[in-house]
Amino acid sequence: MSSSPDPTPPEESRRPEHPPVTRIGDLAAAVGAELSSVGDAPPAGDTAVTGIDLRAQGIRPGDVFAALPGARAHGASFAADALERGAVAVLTDAAGRDLVAEVASTSVPVLVHPDPRSVLGAASATVYGHPSRRMRIIGITGTSGKTTTAYLVEAGLTAAGRDTGLVGTVETRIRGVRIPSALTTPEAPQLHALFAAMLEQGVDTVVMEVSSHALALGRVDATEFAVGAFTNLSQDHLDFHKDFEDYFSAKARLFTPDSPVRAARAVVCVDDTWGQRMAEIAAVGRADEESVRTVATGADVAADWTVSEESAGPAGAQEFTLAGPDDAPRRVSVALPGRYNVTNAALAVAICDAVDADLDAAIRGIATVAVPGRVERVERGQGFLAIVDYAHKPAALSAVVETLRNSVPGRIAVVVGAGGDRDRGKRPLMGEVAARGADLLVVTDDNPRSENPAAIRAAVLDGAWAVPGDERGEILEIGDRAAAIDAAVQWAGPDDVVLVAGKGHETGQEIDGTKHPFDDREVLAASIDRLRASGHHGHNPPAVGGPHHGGTA
Repeated sequence: MSSSPDPTPPEESRRPEHPPVTRIGDLAAAVGAELSSVGDAPPAGDTAVTGIDLRAQGIRPGDVFAALPGARAHGASFAADALERGAVAVLTDAAGRDLVAEVASTSVPVLVHPDPRSVLGAASATVYGHPSRRMRIIGITGTSGKTTTAYLVEAGLTAAGRDTGLVGTVETRIRGVRIPSALTTPEAPQLHALFAAMLEQGVDTVVMEVSSHALALGRVDATEFAVGAFTNLSQDHLDFHKDFEDYFSAKARLFTPDSPVRAARAVVCVDDTWGQRMAEIAAVGRADEESVRTVATGADVAADWTVSEESAGPAGAQEFTLAGPDDAPRRVSVALPGRYNVTNAALAVAICDAVDADLDAAIRGIATVAVPGRVERVERGQGFLAIVDYAHKPAALSAVVETLRNSVPGRIAVVVGAGGDRDRGKRPLMGEVAARGADLLVVTDDNPRSENPAAIRAAVLDGAWAVPGDERGEILEIGDRAAAIDAAVQWAGPDDVVLVAGKGHETGQEIDGTKHPFDDREVLAASIDRLRASGHHGHNPPAVGGPHHGGTA
C-alpha cells in the first residue's frame, strides 16, 4: 500500500463517539412501523435512541434491537439478552412482538413492521442521522477487481487531498486507520454506524466494495451513493443466486432507475457485454449525459475513457495512456501486473473524476498502490517468483495465470482449491483453467467449511483431468495446503513462478466449522526459508505423485 495503516483500533471506533439522539416515535414514523409496547405501560414515543444492532451481543445501552425472523430462529428469541445489555426498544414483526412479551420484565417500546428487514437500512440511517448524505459514497460492484479498484481510488483521492474512508473485503480504514473486515459489505446497522463514525472523524469521501449479497439482502439500503461503479461479471456466487441473470440483476440495483440505492452518477467498464448492458441500464431516465461515464480498454469498444499505448516494465509495473471526455490524454502508471489491472486503474481514474478530484494528483497516488493478497509477492531471496493471489473464480484465476505466464521466462506452478458451501459449478472450471495454464498444478484444500474436502478436490480434479494431455502440465492432489505449497516450492527452479491462489489476504482456513490460523503468505515464506536453508535449488520432482498422477497427502 502507499502507506502503512495504523494499528487496529478498538471496536468503539466503528460507531460514532457522539451519536445523534432519535425519538422512538420519530423512528417509527420514518420506517412506517406501528409503535406499541409490551408490558403494562403505553408506548413511550419519546424514548431516546442512540444506536441500533441486529446482534443481541452487539447491543449497547440506548440501542434499538432489530429482531428479525430467520431461517433457523427468530431474532426476538434473543431479546432477553438484548434488553439486559441495555436495548431501549425492539424493531420486529408481530411474531417477534409476542416473543419479546414473553421475556420482557418491564415495559418496552416495540416497533412492529410486517417485514422488518426491508426497513432495517432506513431505520439504521435514521438512527445515525443519515451520514451518507453528508459524504460522497462511492460503491464499486462487479465480480472481480472490486478490492483492487477500491484501493486505487482510495489512494488517488487521498493524494488529491480528500479525507477518505475505505470499506472492503480486506479491511476497513478510516483516514488510514485499519479495521479488519468480516464481510465485503457490513449489515445495515454496522454500515450506517461506520458511516457516522467516519463522518465524525472528518471523512468526506468513502470508497466501498458492494457485493451482490449486500445488494440482494438490503445491507446498503438507505445509503445515498454519489457514484456507482461496475467492473465486470463472471461466474461466482451461483450458490446464492438462482442463475446468472439473477446475479446480474443484483449488481444492477446500484444502477437501475427504480432502485432505492441507485447512484447519482455511474462509471461502468464496458469491456464485456455485461458491462455494456449495465451502461445502458445506468443511462435510463438520466437528463444529464455526463452522469454516466464508460471505460474501455479494448480498441474496438467505444467509451468515454479509453486506453492506449500500454507498456510493462520488468518488475510488473505498467503504464498506459488514458484519454477522457476532456480530450486530454494522460499517462497513468500502476504498480500491479496484469492487463486487468490496467482496466482497474483506468476505472479508478474515471471514478476519481466523477467526484471532481484533481486528476493529476489522483494519478500520482494510484501509481503507488500495492493491494494485500492481490498478486502479492513473497520475497525471501529465492531465485523464483512467489505470488499469493485471491483469485478464487475461473475468470480471475485465468487472468492471473496468463499474466504470470507472460511475465517470467520459466515454468509456472499453481496451488489452488475451491471453497466449500459455495458455488459448486465453478469447481471443475477452476481445475480446467489451472491445468491449461500451469506446468504443475497442485490441487489442494481452500476453505472446505462443512463439506468433505476430498469431494471438493475431486470436482476440481475432474475439470483438470478433462483437459487433453498435450494441453496440460503435471497434476497433483495434496489435501494439506501447507504440504501442497511445499511441493510447489520444492519443484520451482530459477526463473519459475509459484502461484498460491484462492485465499489471498485471508488469515484463516475454515474446516468443519472451525477457523484455523493459516496465511498463504506466511506459509509460502516459511516454505521458501526451509528450502533455502536446506541448500536445495528446485527443479526436482515433487515428493508426492508423478507426472500426470495425482497423489494424496
